[in-house]
Amino acid sequence: MDLTSTLFGIHAVATLMMMGLIWFVQIVHYPLFAQVGELNFQQFELEHQKRTGIVVAPAMLIELGSSVVLLFVVDESLRSLAFIGVALVSFLWLWTFLLMAPQHRRFGAAGATPAGIRRLVLTNWPRTIAWSARGVIAALLPVLAPAA
Repeated sequence: MDLTSTLFGIHAVATLMMMGLIWFVQIVHYPLFAQVGELNFQQFELEHQKRTGIVVAPAMLIELGSSVVLLFVVDESLRSLAFIGVALVSFLWLWTFLLMAPQHRRFGAAGATPAGIRRLVLTNWPRTIAWSARGVIAALLPVLAPAA
């Protein structure tokens, strides 16, 4: 297996892991925040942040790094697709750290209201769609790559 094929595999694993995780978060985890209750919510949120970071930070870093490196190693015919992947991962990082993380910090500091939880679920949809698009790109890149 050559270096580019290995990179395709690493990239696909990290991206598809994040795609699966974001769908779980969107459909199961975030909606269940409404069931936690006010009394325990702040502690729940702080624990959520700590545990989620352990799982997502490595995958997000690997996804980011591999998507950037792919720009420089993919065949010219795939460069546009790789660039779209980098644009999407850039969007995901910005959306996560400028919009989603502050919502979680507010929840950890002051608890959450039903309206706040609804806003969290709603504002997570763009990440769910973007990671789904990234998953398609990660799966397509090795398939569309010219044979060596």
